[in-house]
Amino acid sequence: MIYLIGGEKGGSGKSCIAQNFAVALKRRDHDVLLVDADPQLTTFTWVKERSKNDKLQHIPCVQLHNSGADAESLEAVEDVRKTLQDLKKRYQTIVIDAGGQDSEALRAAMTVADRMIIPLRPKRRDLKTLLKMRKLVAMATAVNPKLIARSVLTQCPPSNKSINKQVVNKRVQGAKDICESFEIPALNSFIVMRNAYDDSDEAGCAVFEGPDSVDEKAIEEIEEMTKEILEI
Repeated sequence: MIYLIGGEKGGSGKSCIAQNFAVALKRRDHDVLLVDADPQLTTFTWVKERSKNDKLQHIPCVQLHNSGADAESLEAVEDVRKTLQDLKKRYQTIVIDAGGQDSEALRAAMTVADRMIIPLRPKRRDLKTLLKMRKLVAMATAVNPKLIARSVLTQCPPSNKSINKQVVNKRVQGAKDICESFEIPALNSFIVMRNAYDDSDEAGCAVFEGPDSVDEKAIEEIEEMTKEILEI
């Protein structure tokens, strides 16, 4: 299976989702390969940091992105397609971090992926990208009928003294309704803004792994998200 984590809007935590999802799959004994298709190499750098800690499960990662004058060429797109098709023969599960932009690499990955997860913050500037993403998904499924796209809400505000749970739930549900209206339904589970995600990322870890302590609520969020994705 190829799981593509991508979308048009940057800053919504795509790399975080890809990394934690990959570790969650590894904990389920999947043979996982991470593919970093983002020129920023966020996930590739995370894996390099992770490799320094012998206590963490090894997850291989390859770079796959185009830069330079030929990045948008048909030849470059076909190279991405062929590379992913070849990797699919060698790994049980591939998780692609496609970064936060509409690129030819993203479009090429959509033509071979089995599932696409689009992380979105429950904010207007993120949700308005759904119109374009719906068009891209429609174009991709014309050549790749097996592709199923879902959105996942990320960086949702935590309920606290200033924002009660009812207000948070209303905001999240409103965002889910918008996703549904654009035919890219949101997962029931959603990710709350927590320090655990940043802290673990800096150490090459997932939220299951520390580095110093674990946040049980963050773990529950990733577990619920992973279970939902696997059931699609």
